[in-house]
Parts: sequence; structure tokens; C-alpha cells
Amino acid sequence: MGEKQYVINAITVHDSWRLFKIMAEFVDGFETLSELYPAVSIFGSARVRPGDETYEKTVVIARKLAQNGFHVITGGGPGIMEAGNKGAREGGAKSVGLNIELPLEQEPNPYSNLRIDFQYFFVRKVMFVKYAQAYIGMPGGFGTLDEIFEALTLIQTKRIKPFPVILVGKDYWSGLLDWVRATLLGGSYISPGDLEFVTLLDDPDEVVHTIKRYVIV
Repeated sequence: MGEKQYVINAITVHDSWRLFKIMAEFVDGFETLSELYPAVSIFGSARVRPGDETYEKTVVIARKLAQNGFHVITGGGPGIMEAGNKGAREGGAKSVGLNIELPLEQEPNPYSNLRIDFQYFFVRKVMFVKYAQAYIGMPGGFGTLDEIFEALTLIQTKRIKPFPVILVGKDYWSGLLDWVRATLLGGSYISPGDLEFVTLLDDPDEVVHTIKRYVIV
């Protein structure tokens, strides 16, 4: 066997074993979260800290959701994720942390009372969508945008049933939505009805009320 063929075979074996790891993550997620209902996934920056206005608002939103019968799912790390788990725990709901193994930023926060660790982003993202009846996007970076736009794409393409996608923070999100209207809608890259998938809010009570309008607890 030549060196090149040996390398190809080694890669094939490695990829085959990777499939088992991926399957194991799916099975672990499905079994752990199978009875989680209703739940709301909250996304946002890992870089904000306690005392930050966005952090504290997230705690309030998550607490109010918990008090109204909703469990809360976050990425399990610091910042907004920590705030979401903290509020859920204070409100007496299941506080789910879907932690991802990263070299930077991602350390599990102490407030999740139901935690799953993932190596693969795409498996973790399936869990966010599959077990959430609503999405909340707090101010955040690329990861937050990725999660929000993935949900909107799945709803737009009818791969999942429509659910509330709420962006919290008009000062933060308005510029992006203006660009979406002017550039995407203006250029006919999306349809007018696609904008109806997104709700922009500031008040925590309005966030909870909007979700309760669509979700049976």
C-alpha cells in the first residue's frame, strides 16, 4: 500500500468514527431534552457582564418566562447565556445550558440545572431549534446573528413551523432591520411577508406577552 493510499484510508476511518461521535451527541440531546416543553431559546453576547443593562434585562426576561411556565435554553456559557440561565433558575424553570467546547470564551456558567456538552456546532443548533417554541435575540455578535438568521431561514423555507423570533433592543437591532428592508426587500431578495417573522421589542413584559400569544403553556 502506498503512502497516499494509507493516508486516504486513515482519513476514511477517522471520518467514520466521527460519525459515531456525531450520532452520540444527537442521541444524548434527544434523550435529555425529550420532555422539555415549552421552552424559549435565548441568544446574545458572551462578552457582557453582570451589571450591564443588557445582562440584567436578560435576567428579567428569563425570570418572567420561567414564572409564566417556560423553560429557558441558552448556549450555557457566560454573558447573555449566563443571564438567561440565571433568570430561569430564579423563576423556578428548567435552566438548560447547551455548552460548546471552544478554545476561547466558552466556560459553562453555574446557573444551568440541565447541561449538555457538545463538540459539534450543527448538532447543538438542532437542539436549539427542535426544543424551542420561540427565539429571543439579545445584542450579540456573529454567533447570535447566525442563530437568528438560521431560524428565519428555516421558517422562510418551511422546514420548521413558524414560531416567534423576537429581537430585544431597538437601538441595537434597528440598523440591521433597516438594511434588511432597504437592501434585501428592496432588491427582491426576500418577500414582504418574510419580515413578519421578526418582532422588535424592548420591554420584557411585551416579550413574554408576545410569546404567550403563540405558545400554549
